[in-house]
This record gives sequence, structure tokens and C-alpha cells, in this order.
Amino acid sequence: MSYGYRRLHILLQREGWIINHKRVYRIYSEEGLALKRRKPKRHKALAARHIREKAKGIGDSWTMDFLSDQLVNGRRFRILTIIDIYSRECLALISGKSIKGSDVVNVLNNIVEERDPPKYIHCDNGSEFTSRAMDQWAWFKGVRLDFSRPGKPTDNAYIESFNGRVRQECLNLHWFTTMDEVETELNLWKLDYNMERPHSSLNNQSPHDFATQYRKESKLQKSIKTLELTE
Repeated sequence: MSYGYRRLHILLQREGWIINHKRVYRIYSEEGLALKRRKPKRHKALAARHIREKAKGIGDSWTMDFLSDQLVNGRRFRILTIIDIYSRECLALISGKSIKGSDVVNVLNNIVEERDPPKYIHCDNGSEFTSRAMDQWAWFKGVRLDFSRPGKPTDNAYIESFNGRVRQECLNLHWFTTMDEVETELNLWKLDYNMERPHSSLNNQSPHDFATQYRKESKLQKSIKTLELTE
């Protein structure tokens, strides 16, 4: 588990430990657990581009992408990742030896059975996302597909960051012999990510806790507006 000392301090507090973050840092350093920082790269000047609107609530914008890895025998497989940008909740972490555009549509249909479809879905220009099946699904659901510019992964930074976590904290830690093992480990990681993992962007709450609080506040605001209109 590649967590920094601040995130470990939050998790210790959740468990009831009364400990100062400075002490956590000291122990963290003494045990040699410090994460290596990547050396900053020099960036070339970029041309001005259209700025996407920030997600204003849960269900406003989703983002999706693919990861690839291999089994011990060298057989390649792919992983479809989908997250809600506002809550950082992982909506799908689906593995398969081959995932086509129709498979992506099936995954999205399973998600929208439990929640409303989003206004936007950010993705790259892969054939699975530009397929006719995907285009028809988006049109019927009233979803706008917002494609990244070719060769510009920073246009979809949220999912790129998420995929890095999946690879670092799950894929790189296991040797998979079967696809069943892949599915099991991904499901366990997804559960921990959604239910337990603290996010600094969510005020150190897990995506599940943040989403629960958001829905309670939204429901309360709707009730207040209804009362105001009836008075």
C-alpha cells in the first residue's frame, strides 16, 4: 500500500489512535517508507485550449479509460475504468481479454440502472469510445461525449491519475495466473478505494462518505425549497 504519511495519519485517527502527525512522519521516515518523488519534467509551451467546465455535483461528469496488463503466461488483458469526477467514486473496474465498444455500452447500462446518466463523459479517441454502439448509447441517453485531443493525456487528468493508483496499488503488487484472480483483486481494491481511502480533495473523506453526505445535503436543500414554494 503506497500511502504517504498524511494519509496514514488520517487512517490511524479513524482507528482511534491519538497521535500527532509529526510523530507519524518521524516513524514513517525511520522505517524507510517515504515515497520517491518523481523528478519534474520540463514542459513545452502549449497552445490555448478549450477549458472544460468543472463538475458541479455528483453525476455531472464521468471519465473513463483503459488499462492493460498481462497474466503470468504472458496473455494480455484490459481493464475498463470509470469514475465520477466530482465524488472520485469508482463506478466500474472491469477486466477482460478483449473489451469492445458494445462491452463498454453494457457496462454503462449496468451503471445507469442504479443512477442517472451523466451530462458528460470524458474519454480519449480509442475505437471503443468512438464506436457506433457508443455513439448511439450517448445519443439516446442524452450524454455528451467529450473527447481528449490526440496525444494529450492531460486533457483527461482525473482518470490518468486514477489509473496510476490502480497500477501502483493493485496491478504491480500481484502476479495473476487467471482472469478470476484479476477480477477478485480488482473488486477488493475498488471496495477499499470507495469505502476507506481518504482523499485530500474530498476533505479527507472516502468517496462513499463524501457521496453520502452530498446526497443528504442535496435532499435537505430540496425539502427546504419545496417548503418555501408552498408557503
